[in-house]
Amino acid sequence: MQPKIGVIGGSGIYQIEGVQDPEWITVETPWGPPSDAILNGTLNGTPMAFLPRHGRGHVHSPSSVPYRANIDALKRLGVTDILAVSAVGSLRDEMKPGDFVLVDQFIDRTYAREASFFGPGCAAHVAFAHPTCARLGQSVIQAAGSLTVHPKATYIAIEGPQFSTLAESSLYRQWGADVIGMTGLPEAKLAREAEICYASLAMVTDYDCWHPGHDAVDVAQVIATLTANAGNAHSVVANLRVTRPDSCPCGCDRALTYAIMTAPEKRDADLVARLNAVAGRVL
Repeated sequence: MQPKIGVIGGSGIYQIEGVQDPEWITVETPWGPPSDAILNGTLNGTPMAFLPRHGRGHVHSPSSVPYRANIDALKRLGVTDILAVSAVGSLRDEMKPGDFVLVDQFIDRTYAREASFFGPGCAAHVAFAHPTCARLGQSVIQAAGSLTVHPKATYIAIEGPQFSTLAESSLYRQWGADVIGMTGLPEAKLAREAEICYASLAMVTDYDCWHPGHDAVDVAQVIATLTANAGNAHSVVANLRVTRPDSCPCGCDRALTYAIMTAPEKRDADLVARLNAVAGRVL
């Protein structure tokens, strides 16, 4: 099966170099406009679509990112695999600023965002025990080459836009979280609902405030680390080679098979119409 890679760029990643036949496309969705137009083209012979999560010029805060529209738009463009790149703070000594981590678990502490495509009139529940695609994650590690990539990490998503308090930072470490960010959720949940394989590659920009030397997170420091590491993030994307079997071993592409609970005769027609891209396979 020919994959199409979607790359969602986080803070500091607003464009992708080396895309052949690039075209910025405006995509309309039933959930409103995405964060920005989407760059379509090919990268090393593989179709790809790039979306800057915060918009070019960083116009969206973590809470205002239109997550549903972003995932819906990528689905409409035929994306099968999403590599999401984001900036995070580290909650572990061994995960140093400048390192990358491959996220495999999430803890959700957001509260002001729409976290599902489904709702009254069409209720659904997808499995989320393993929120990222292991197959795609292995491809990301191979693409990273000699870069320092920690192969597993638990990401705690906070609402923001403020950074965490010292008490919160210390608590999250006790919970077993490894990195902290503001945009990993609900993005990963929505990708699962849309049956798109999803991998999360996080760039460590700083130690969170639990660390004695980082008791006040400095945005200037974060941006400096992001800028220095942006080239490495671009190289991972450029080296990414995705092979996609007819059926993903993780089951990401079949997440909705038994998920929809609402009886067909009870489903809200307007909501079903809005779900035509993300849930068209089962509706």
